[in-house]
Amino acid sequence: MLLRRLIWCALLTALLVGSVQLAVGRWQAVPIVLAAEVFESRKLHAEHPHTHEQIAAPGHAHGDPNPTAAGSGERTAWTWVAHVLHGFSMALLMFSVMGWWVWKRGAPMGTARVALAVAAAGLLSMDLWPALGLPAEIPGMDAAALGSRQAWWVLAATSAALACAALAGVAAKSVPSHWRWLIAAALLALPFMVGAPQPPGDPLAGFDAQTRAQLQDLQREFIWATRWTSLAFWTSLGGIGGWVFARWLKPAIAPGRPPQIGQST
Repeated sequence: MLLRRLIWCALLTALLVGSVQLAVGRWQAVPIVLAAEVFESRKLHAEHPHTHEQIAAPGHAHGDPNPTAAGSGERTAWTWVAHVLHGFSMALLMFSVMGWWVWKRGAPMGTARVALAVAAAGLLSMDLWPALGLPAEIPGMDAAALGSRQAWWVLAATSAALACAALAGVAAKSVPSHWRWLIAAALLALPFMVGAPQPPGDPLAGFDAQTRAQLQDLQREFIWATRWTSLAFWTSLGGIGGWVFARWLKPAIAPGRPPQIGQST
């Protein structure tokens, strides 16, 4: 069945893309997170010295020269699982958009270009645009309320996705090009007109001046590291997913005729 083929193709793509994201993340982001966690643990210990000593696990005592070594393998494994699950959901979304495009228009651009275009829209919608208002945070930083951040992230991601759809002429190809650009610009501006939620106070409260300077440097590095990780994810998703779609899914979709989900192909 087409649905079964879609799931297997998304899973194959997710396994490959998730592995790429894990490798890039360990190279770019993980060292920064581990460095920031050292400062965070010192802050927690200073604020709650007795509680921290009581709950500290074996191998995490304050004299341990490498407190992150214990459990690092398990942490890496679960991080890989999270990347694969993320890749699976995004692959399903990308394949659905590509399938609709091929069915509706026959992919005159070529499957590879469609895949990269969808991946670029995903990068803008899911990562770059929300990150302009809510940049990635390192451990130890205070942030706005979780519910407010989630709501604004959804608004930013949805606005960017609708802007991409408007530029692609998904809703109405008859709309003049200049109107599409105006609609897209208004949609992209909407979340910033609302305003991203900000922490109630100093996000680095509780740290001394020297530590604050180090954490600010780590924060700047982390923002760039997450951008490179996101770029690697969406680029690999577009490349690998485009090849998988062209090899196993596109032949099952006839342009202009709805795919038969419940029938074998």
